[in-house]
Amino acid sequence: MDRIKSIDHVRGVVMIIMALDHVRDLIHVDALTQSPTNLATTTPLLFFTRWITYLCAPVFVFLSGVSTCLSFTRQNNIAKNRKFLIKRGLWLILLEFTVFNFGLYFDAGFHTLLFEVLGAIGIGFIVLGLMLGLRKATIGLIGLLIIFAHDVFPLIRFEEGSLLKNIISPLFNVTVVPLPAGYVLMSVYPPLPWLGLMLFGFAMGKLFIALNADERKRLFLKIGLGSLLLFTCLRLANFYGDGLPWSIQKNHLFTFLSFINISKYPPSLLFCLITLGIMFLLFALVEKKKNKILNAVSVYGKVPLFYFLIHFYIIHIVLMGILFLQGFGWADLSFASGSFGRPKNTRSGFELWLVYIIWIVLVMALYKPCHWFGRYKATHDNWWLKYI
Repeated sequence: MDRIKSIDHVRGVVMIIMALDHVRDLIHVDALTQSPTNLATTTPLLFFTRWITYLCAPVFVFLSGVSTCLSFTRQNNIAKNRKFLIKRGLWLILLEFTVFNFGLYFDAGFHTLLFEVLGAIGIGFIVLGLMLGLRKATIGLIGLLIIFAHDVFPLIRFEEGSLLKNIISPLFNVTVVPLPAGYVLMSVYPPLPWLGLMLFGFAMGKLFIALNADERKRLFLKIGLGSLLLFTCLRLANFYGDGLPWSIQKNHLFTFLSFINISKYPPSLLFCLITLGIMFLLFALVEKKKNKILNAVSVYGKVPLFYFLIHFYIIHIVLMGILFLQGFGWADLSFASGSFGRPKNTRSGFELWLVYIIWIVLVMALYKPCHWFGRYKATHDNWWLKYI
């Protein structure tokens, strides 16, 4: 089966956008003190700089499921595929707590252990591996059930401090676990909602195989528009699907920002509807399209894990250079506090317009390494390449 180029195109788009959020998170002058989605303090540009990157994680997780389906359809060996998925899931969790955490914080003591998207995908792979004996339609229905129903959990009343709540809550909610000696474990990607996206993606992989480009274009356009319509109806009702209701603001623009200001941690139903809706529209837009821009974008989409890990290290090295240029020394830097090395209670970093310039330069600088690794991966059969 030939490689489906639209997958690389869409994944490449979100990988490029993702880097913007991480440059902002580490380098923006107000990143440590101001939430970009707090309507009382944000600006429209800062809000959209953060909001557009909401696309990245759900598309990344969904396409992990799609790619798994495509890969395993070629092999058609449940036992072998299950073993590989479980091993790859464990590998991603290990990468999360080692390579990723160090690249994010530059803290050799690992005082903050962050469970994020790699860990969520890792758990998703493990669970999906255990479910491979089920029909794809069944797996997809379970995924949709999780996506549509997990927002019920916050509405359930548990006795405070009960054992049942302590066991179940981390599966659904952001969780902070204090560890001995001042260490902390933070799970900002609760595994169950993200598992729903992966299972749904795995089931949708069958359509990528069964339909040609024209058929996919028509179907994905309908799904995308339908998802956005359902999002609009549920959001107008202000009843179910997100724990952050919208309200009338000081002007029409900020009212619109309130309307689309949905919850990523954990990903609400409305978050999934609008981000996946936009993703399906992107698929409808790029199907059968061929041009130099999409070819360049696909370079990033073919090596997502390589890009994901290396770009954090580059951003963080750039941050260190900025801090030294702004007059800070090693003694001023704070790595164990979770502030990426930036001195606390002291203004540092760059304004938003410089964040955009750094982002563009970063993406351009990563093109050649990603192109090289993509070609190397396509022309070599080393076992370890399956895990990167």
